[in-house]
Amino acid sequence: MAKMKVKSHRGAAKRLKRTGSGKIVAHHAYHSHLFLHKDAKRKRRLRRAKVLPASERQRLERLLPR
Repeated sequence: MAKMKVKSHRGAAKRLKRTGSGKIVAHHAYHSHLFLHKDAKRKRRLRRAKVLPASERQRLERLLPR
């Protein structure tokens, strides 16, 4: 019997990235529009990607197989 190919969840694959050490990185929310009332420090912070906590990583492992 042929072995089934494991597919990644396309929605997750477009939004999340796995680092070399196996952590999962995502972009911050609230950084696409309505910037007038957000201060510069907040906008700067939102530009950087965030490393998701280990608890989230366990849940997302199934969506992003290696």
